[in-house]
Amino acid sequence: MRKNNFVIDDGFRADLVRAASFKGIFEIPYINPPKKIVLPQDTIPFSLMNRTKDHSEFVVFYEHDVKFADVIMATDEYLDELKKFPGVVSPDCSLYRDMPLNLQIANTYMNRAIGHYLQLHGIYVIPNVRWGDERSYTTSILPEKFAFVGLPKHSIVSVGTYGCIQGKENKHYFREGLIAMLDELEPEYVLIYGSMPDAIFGDIVDRTNFVHFSDWTSKMRGGD
Repeated sequence: MRKNNFVIDDGFRADLVRAASFKGIFEIPYINPPKKIVLPQDTIPFSLMNRTKDHSEFVVFYEHDVKFADVIMATDEYLDELKKFPGVVSPDCSLYRDMPLNLQIANTYMNRAIGHYLQLHGIYVIPNVRWGDERSYTTSILPEKFAFVGLPKHSIVSVGTYGCIQGKENKHYFREGLIAMLDELEPEYVLIYGSMPDAIFGDIVDRTNFVHFSDWTSKMRGGD
């Protein structure tokens, strides 16, 4: 991997999006819908790819951003390894509610840029969706719901609950954003990485085909 290389060194990874199409007022790169929907058999975090037994899992990035920073900074160096797997979910770059809004938009951009670039190199990509508070998933502040820009409609997306729904406030924002996503994208399938509590999902389970995957920690402990 490249050392001491910062995103700013090469124009915020402009090389990733030379062939991309862009959507919305912030020109977010677009991740194309797959020609055929493929559902993962299982998932494995990016930082633990070497623990796979047969490369049958989809690689996911539902872990702390520092654990997948290398694939953001040196994407080309991971292409061959990622191609050994049936597919990936695009990076889950954080959208903390207390982050400056411009950084939330930048992380949304990077999610899509990496997803587009992996697609460009023949890797099957399921787009990850991440939102913060109502600024990201409504038009209360901005003229568009940037959390959903650059994503295909009527297709397949993935969402992570792991580490995101502890406490009443977190549950509220997650649920509101999830409903907004279902309204906006009308996905055929939604992968859920992590728990699916009834308080969030109970009355919306019929709105799409939810496909559940236990997070890695719970799976290693033998539960959900």
